[in-house]
Amino acid sequence: MEASAADTVRIVSRRMVRPSYGASMPMPPSEDIHLTPSDLHAISPACMIQIGILLPKPPAGTGGLVDTLASSLARALGRYYHFAGRLAIVDHGDGTVTVPLRCTGEGTELFHAVAPGVAVADIVGSVRTPSSLVRSFFPPLTGVYADVAIGSSLPVLWAQVTELTDGVFIGMTMNHAVGDGTCFWDLFNAWSAFNQGDGDQLTRAPAPVHQRWVLDAVPVPLSALQSAFGPSVELPPVREGFFTFSAASVKKLKAKANDEMMLSATISSLQALIAHLWRAIVRARRLPPGQETTCILVIGCRGRMRCIPPGYVGNAIAIGMTTGCTAGEVLDKGLGWTAWQLNC
Repeated sequence: MEASAADTVRIVSRRMVRPSYGASMPMPPSEDIHLTPSDLHAISPACMIQIGILLPKPPAGTGGLVDTLASSLARALGRYYHFAGRLAIVDHGDGTVTVPLRCTGEGTELFHAVAPGVAVADIVGSVRTPSSLVRSFFPPLTGVYADVAIGSSLPVLWAQVTELTDGVFIGMTMNHAVGDGTCFWDLFNAWSAFNQGDGDQLTRAPAPVHQRWVLDAVPVPLSALQSAFGPSVELPPVREGFFTFSAASVKKLKAKANDEMMLSATISSLQALIAHLWRAIVRARRLPPGQETTCILVIGCRGRMRCIPPGYVGNAIAIGMTTGCTAGEVLDKGLGWTAWQLNC
């Protein structure tokens, strides 16, 4: 199945979906949103984030499904209008540039694809994910990532609806510079609510806050556009999969970690689970005992920083990283010691 994924999924159509406004969501004025340092850090071509959901085929069939989804997506974009904008480059003539997000309302590109030979069981029937097949359920952006990252007429958000034999896969790809996973899911959930005719439930959610919170949205100049990009990283081929840990298993890991350390502070369930995964990865890779190993965590800042309002649309994340750990220490000093390094 993986080898033939490119031939299995066929793009039927593509369209630009523009925001739809109404009495409760009036059209906003055209504006530039100046990206924060956190946003700019994610402007690299490698920083695209994706969300995908696998659904059963509707009982009434898929006739008109894409048109209905396009209409509800337009209403969701009316609420999250900056996702319909474009990144731009402003050259100040002094060797510096800024990269604003221009809320132009130009829209999001929506693809319609079919995969008549693919069933739901082909995707979820194994712990291992058929990666090349699942990747084909997301918008085909090969060759445009660099253009997207440096600012152009291309969208910052794409969506694809793929009809399977007995199901539907809806995938979205977003330029990470315009938002993090939390606001990405907020958009996705708004799309779902409008599609189900339950847009009124959004009135109970925090209203989107599009203005950035750092330094009153002062433009951040870059000495060169390339300075926004980190070094190019070639990732080795990997196999992907989903693992489920039962509540009882997590409870045992937490108890084991705390028993080993016997501290006044408590090691959390999350710390114990991450430490367990970290040790398993070090063991599977057979790293030399003296080789340094690092665990990197993405930490959400919402709820931790008072200056970030509810409904904030942008990147509100920080990176946590362990330091000074060797593979030998992670394996030899036990689960509790490894979990405690995540506090440092």
